[in-house]
This record gives sequence, structure tokens and C-alpha cells, in this order.
Amino acid sequence: MRGSFRRILGAVALSLTLGLASAALPQEADGVEDQAAPAEQIVLGLSQAEVAITTNFNGSEILVYGAVKREQAIPEGPPLEVIITVAGPSRPVMVRRKERRFGIWVNTDAVEVDQAPSFYAVATSAPLNDILKRIEDLRYKISIPRAIRSVGAPMTISDSASFTDALIRIRSGSNLYQVVENGVVVDEQTLFRAAIRLPAALTEGDYVTRIFLTRGGEVVAQHSTSIDVRKVGLERWLFTLSRENALIYGLMSLAIAIAAGWGASAVFSLLRR
Repeated sequence: MRGSFRRILGAVALSLTLGLASAALPQEADGVEDQAAPAEQIVLGLSQAEVAITTNFNGSEILVYGAVKREQAIPEGPPLEVIITVAGPSRPVMVRRKERRFGIWVNTDAVEVDQAPSFYAVATSAPLNDILKRIEDLRYKISIPRAIRSVGAPMTISDSASFTDALIRIRSGSNLYQVVENGVVVDEQTLFRAAIRLPAALTEGDYVTRIFLTRGGEVVAQHSTSIDVRKVGLERWLFTLSRENALIYGLMSLAIAIAAGWGASAVFSLLRR
């Protein structure tokens, strides 16, 4: 693991050297005004850009690493902080409230959350509230509540925000929503790395990974990429069959259930003799 991380840092350092060398070359005066580049830019890497969901998949860990490329010295003032987010595909979610009536738990009120990521992780180099201003969170939708979009609720419901809180609480308990403060290691305000744990219950799709650099609570640079999460092998075949040939999938499931029942009956008959 230590040797692998050294190779990663070596690759990052090489890319920084090439970037600085190209920036040092003289520019031709062709009459076109160059656009000012950000003072700090992100060079990013992932330990794996694809995650395969198989029948025995029990989760995975993604190492997000990178460096900050600069053409000048490290700016004075507040230290550099790093925020990393990983978001799964977003879909509408119906959240229902249960109440106990006459000794029975029944569904009462319901609110549909317009868009909620199936998985969302936030890793930071310091407490999130200390390194990100609320206005920046509102602009970039970094925290978990900001990543969830819930526009409206029925007029009969006065506490619609509690439904969003319940969704966050339930998915946090399943490790689908994570906040890992101090989970990003920053070295010399230049190199950074963090490990994001993906649970077993993943939804297939593209997982958008964003990296934000902040100083004094303000975002000074950002970068995004994606992780491809797909079902493969038998898991993929069964999933495709259930979606594209539902009749064949149902008949096959019925045949397997009948065969399993007959097999169990035959085994018990032999044991009784």
C-alpha cells in the first residue's frame, strides 16, 4: 500500500513538473488576449474509475488523491482546505410518516422529495462549518441537505422539512449518506488524499466526484470527474432479463422455485426412510 501511494505521488509530481515547464515557455504574441487562469488548479487521480457490482459485492473503497498546481508561491492568509463529495444518481423519493393508531402503525402523511442522491459522501480536511460559508454551500450544493432538492409539499403538511431530515437520517443509518470530517489529509497545502467507502447497496450509474479548494470559507477552485458503477456477470444478466424480458424472468423464477421445493421434498423423503 505504501509503495503504491509513493507511485501515485510520483505521478502527481511529474504532472506538476510538466505543467510548470509548459507554463514557463514563452507565449507567441498572436494578437489574442490570454484568459487569466485560476491561481490554484487541481490535478486529480482516482484509485479506480470503475466499480463492478457482482453477486458477492460487499462494498468498495475509492482513494481520491491529487495535488494543487500553482504558478506562484502559496498565497498568504487562511490555509488551504479541501472538500471532496461523491454523489450517486439522483431520483425522486417518496417519504411517508407512520403513526400508531388503535394499536396499529399506519401511513399518514407523505411528501415526495424531488431529487435525492442514492449515495452521497462528504469528506473534508476540517469541520465543514469552519471551512465553508453558507452562501458557498448554497451556490455549490456541497452539504447533504443542499444536495437534496425538495421544492414543495402538500398544503396540509406544515413540517415538510422533517421529511427531508428523516430521509437523511435513514440513509445515514444505512451508510448511504456520509459526512467524514477531517477525512482529507492535506500535505504542505499541495498534496491531498482521502478514502471514500462505498457500501454494498449501490445504485447503478455514474457517481459524480467533486473536489473543492477553499480559503477562508470561500471556494477558490473546483474540479469534477465520475466513477462508473455497473452490474457485471450474472448480476447484470439477471437485471437485464428482468427489465427486458419480464415474462421469461418470471417463468424462470417460478421454475426454480418449483425445482427447489421438489428437491427439498425429495431430500426429506429420503431422510425419513
